Amino acid sequence: MTNAERRSQIQSVLSTSLSPISASKLARRFHVSRQTIVGDVSLLRAGGEGIVATVRGYEYQYNAVHEVVLVCRHTPIGSADEMQRIIKAGGVIEDVVVDHPLCGQIRANLQVRDKADVNLFMAKIKQQKAHLLSELTDGVHTHTIAYDTPEQLVAIQASLREAGYLYEDGPNT
Repeated sequence: MTNAERRSQIQSVLSTSLSPISASKLARRFHVSRQTIVGDVSLLRAGGEGIVATVRGYEYQYNAVHEVVLVCRHTPIGSADEMQRIIKAGGVIEDVVVDHPLCGQIRANLQVRDKADVNLFMAKIKQQKAHLLSELTDGVHTHTIAYDTPEQLVAIQASLREAGYLYEDGPNT
């Protein structure tokens, strides 16, 4: 199989899958290294494919009817609760962005859709002793949230506001 054929098959597998597929699983399937798959997916993305990396693996980007960027602020302890509130109200957390004073905007793709994604994300943070991007900015960060109905957006905002996570006015200085 040529490299182009393998990439075509990766594209086909991902486009028909109902759940994300890890680079390791694709590597085993195509008898190549994980790094080869990472490179193949990068080339597919560069060619315009809407493939995203999630906590559970690669998949095609979810296309909701609407998207909004919400500014949030909380300590790391509030992360799981924040994510649970968003998904419980019907949202999908597409990304997290922080404005770093040295590097500018730093964006991480999340694609968190359900409680299992939240639990896996939090378990990986604990397992890898990782830090959240928001720790670089005193907890301030944005999320692009996908949602289908205006009622879902109202519920998401209300829930985040109730918990004190929605950063609407900022501190008085």
